[in-house]
Amino acid sequence: MLRFAHPYALYLMLVLPVFVVFFAMMVNRRKKALKSLGEWNLVQRLMPEYSSARSTTKFVLLMAAWVFLVLGLAGPQIGSKLEKIKRKGIDVVFALDVSNSMLAQDITPNRLERSKQAISRLLDKMDNDRVGLVIFAGKAYIQMPVTSDYAAAKLFLSGINPGMIPTQGTAIGQAIEKSASCFAEGKQSKAIIVITDGENFEDDAVEAAKAAAAQGIKVYTVGMGSPDGAPIPMYNGAIQIGYKTDQKGQTVITKLDDRLLNDVALAGNGMYVRASNSQSGVKEVFDKLNSLEKTEYDSRFFSDYEDRYQVLLIVALIILLAELFLVERKSRLSGKIKLFGNENVK
Repeated sequence: MLRFAHPYALYLMLVLPVFVVFFAMMVNRRKKALKSLGEWNLVQRLMPEYSSARSTTKFVLLMAAWVFLVLGLAGPQIGSKLEKIKRKGIDVVFALDVSNSMLAQDITPNRLERSKQAISRLLDKMDNDRVGLVIFAGKAYIQMPVTSDYAAAKLFLSGINPGMIPTQGTAIGQAIEKSASCFAEGKQSKAIIVITDGENFEDDAVEAAKAAAAQGIKVYTVGMGSPDGAPIPMYNGAIQIGYKTDQKGQTVITKLDDRLLNDVALAGNGMYVRASNSQSGVKEVFDKLNSLEKTEYDSRFFSDYEDRYQVLLIVALIILLAELFLVERKSRLSGKIKLFGNENVK
């Protein structure tokens, strides 16, 4: 497995286009200067040792050396050994509502973004626990199976948006059932955290929570929104074009259903927390998760990472030496051999 000890060094690759543009401008200006001296056939006779191909070759060598140098500075490392260790933790699946109502802005910047922030903060607090991710609207889908890779979880989380599920609605019950299916059999503590505004129109969420509790799975709910509600923004791309309306042309107001989410949490032997602009409910949920019994499980990962930057730096040095010994002017011998072919300036 490959990784970089200093990945931020790779940003130095971004200066390559700048070098290319600068070199192209320099070559263009040189060509204009030479052509301004007179007829090119005559200029060639006056400058028999000039070689444009060699100048280009030297530049290509410098750019190649830059690439290998930057890769070396980034510190590539290769995991040479796959180890299995014992860890203690719990299994948690986040069930995130991605219906259009989650775009309401009664919680800034909106309900969905605040939910993603809450999950991200909870991931930062977790250690050795395994996490999964389910998204739902009118239907529920497993976005990421249970894993101990928090970086992957954050990557999946960052890409979530309401357009991922075309079927609108809020199927909380199906989300709980789909989340429960993510867990492997075993004695480890299991928890589902449902983050939604609670406007459930699709199924019986309370019964689904009871069924999960019967399997030893605790169900926690986090309510995103306010009981007073807010309109649902409509977008054309990234531009807001208004608010959602019903068949009568009235603006639709989406309201947080505290009662339902509290009932779901009670049925799932969990806890309900309402998020607000001042707090997202992360601390309360985290404290409850920490009180659950942590069980031992196997985890595999690459260890004994070995540095490989030396090879890249040596290659960069060899290329730089080759560039140094390659002169721009042609020798008499190279003029006869013509390795670079016809070097006329066009």
